Amino acid sequence: MSDEIYNKAGNIIIKAGMLPFPITDTLKELLKILYTREELEFIIRTFKRKKSQTIDELIKSSNMDKEDIIRIIEPLTDKGAVFKSTSSSGLVIYRLLPPIFIGIFEYFLMKKITYSEEEKKVAILFEILFEEIRDIIQDKYEMFMPAFSTVPPIDRTIPLLKTNVGKDIKIEINQEIDSPEEMILPKQDIAEIIKSFEDIAVGHCFCRQHQDLLGHSCEFNAPREVCFTLGKSARFTSEHGFARMITQEEALKLIEDAAEAGLVHKVYHPQGNISKEETSICNCCKDCCGTFNLWKKGTMPMINWSNYLSNIDQDLCVGCGTCVERCPTDAIKLNDEGKAERNPDICIGCGVCAHFCPENAISLLEGVRKVFVPPPRIKL
Repeated sequence: MSDEIYNKAGNIIIKAGMLPFPITDTLKELLKILYTREELEFIIRTFKRKKSQTIDELIKSSNMDKEDIIRIIEPLTDKGAVFKSTSSSGLVIYRLLPPIFIGIFEYFLMKKITYSEEEKKVAILFEILFEEIRDIIQDKYEMFMPAFSTVPPIDRTIPLLKTNVGKDIKIEINQEIDSPEEMILPKQDIAEIIKSFEDIAVGHCFCRQHQDLLGHSCEFNAPREVCFTLGKSARFTSEHGFARMITQEEALKLIEDAAEAGLVHKVYHPQGNISKEETSICNCCKDCCGTFNLWKKGTMPMINWSNYLSNIDQDLCVGCGTCVERCPTDAIKLNDEGKAERNPDICIGCGVCAHFCPENAISLLEGVRKVFVPPPRIKL
């Protein structure tokens, strides 16, 4: 397959996502493994200008018969390269997905892994791709930062509301934040979000399974089957074998298990728009989460919606360091007095610190804010 096809198809697939990055030889190798030549040619022909299309639109943009389009595009949905949804009126829409956030990387690793050679190869290639993207971004850091600043939040943090012994975490109003009066805040309780959906599916955590394939065991031994999709996304993931449908009761039990493990609830909305209905829920650990790790390694910014900020009572803090160890963004350090102190700029208000604090010294300040932290400058 020629480089021209890789470059053309790769550019179109990347632009289907929210985060820009350049084409590398590793991405081309992934395209070779994950797509057929016919599929890449179809993507070039049909999705260059419009990423979401109906069958009638695909017929027009591709100049192909409906039967040929279905023959090509259905396998693309089965591998998580194209998202298929049906509107309330029965209209079927196909949307091209990017390589990552949320795309073929996530769907490929949502199925329970078997440690096949293909899985291992794809996992390694994605890890190399992340490193290549990091190197390119670090080399042209000033050029990428303006583009990153325009990207909407990738996810939204839903806080843990109870400690690990079942007590309510104290919540206070953050007096320093003036939330826009016209802004309608989405649900802040993870159980309330679950209960608002009839269709719920659960798959395996793609980040943890990626690390498993790379030979890295989760430091926190976090559960694997905790990646939820909701509504249309649940119907898509279950129909194509990425996840299994479950009841609200089953979902609530799995969410409770994730909270007990101290995992961070992160909710996703279409294009990061929190006024739109939730599509999925991740339950992330500090050790394996791709979003946290890509930021820490200097690859991508951390962009997040949060309605909370941790607040540490210095009088109650005994300096045990539990919150320092557990904070997913390393926002908490021990100060010169041996007390925990948080950096508000990188706190995402997940409540994990308060969940594990043995002294109940941490509360949450309530107030909507956008967390944007550029990737750190590192020496390559």
